[in-house]
Amino acid sequence: MYATVCTLYIQSTPYTHGVAHTEVFPMADATGGPLRIAVIIGSTRDGRFGPVVADWITGHIAEREDMTADVVDLVETPLPTVFPAFGQTPSDEVVAQLGAVSPRLAEADAFVIVTPEYNHSFPAPLKNAIDWHNEQWHGKPVGFVSYGGLAGGLRAVEQLRVVLAELHAVTVRNTVSFHNYGEVFNADGKPSDPGCDVAAKALLDQLTWWGHALREARRARPYAV
Repeated sequence: MYATVCTLYIQSTPYTHGVAHTEVFPMADATGGPLRIAVIIGSTRDGRFGPVVADWITGHIAEREDMTADVVDLVETPLPTVFPAFGQTPSDEVVAQLGAVSPRLAEADAFVIVTPEYNHSFPAPLKNAIDWHNEQWHGKPVGFVSYGGLAGGLRAVEQLRVVLAELHAVTVRNTVSFHNYGEVFNADGKPSDPGCDVAAKALLDQLTWWGHALREARRARPYAV
């Protein structure tokens, strides 16, 4: 099943507590132009490989004229792990910490989540970042680039699909996954298999279609929740 080092994985898949706060961030621009893609690095582990994978997919985004990338590194933008009581407003300190992430997610037209697989799931800091937000995900597409051992992080991706569906996001079918990732990338941070570049293009092409379609829809009418 995992004969290649990089797979274009095609799979169909159909409560987080969104934290209430009083600060309102501007949502994604719906006036046209290149899509703004927030590339989220989900791992914060020491010695992590995530930035290498993120640099690779961001490089593909940079080569396109229909999208731009904003890399949201959860190491550089740590978020609190203690949430306020449901329905309560976070403290000023927490709001300040959220200010390094929340506006960037709100302004994004689409997302690419770069994730490893930890114990058949995705990293806790990534779940924490997802749970701190709610309307920032609404009516927007999400693509995945995963990496891991034999499974290539695909089990993490399938769990993310369920979580993001609850937040009214649309996950694209095509997923780029790196199996046994330590053997895939060369010293320059590039995959040795040219098929990975083909898979990246397919993912970004689908993300572009959904990004434009949903941006047009949000412009036509507010998203209903």
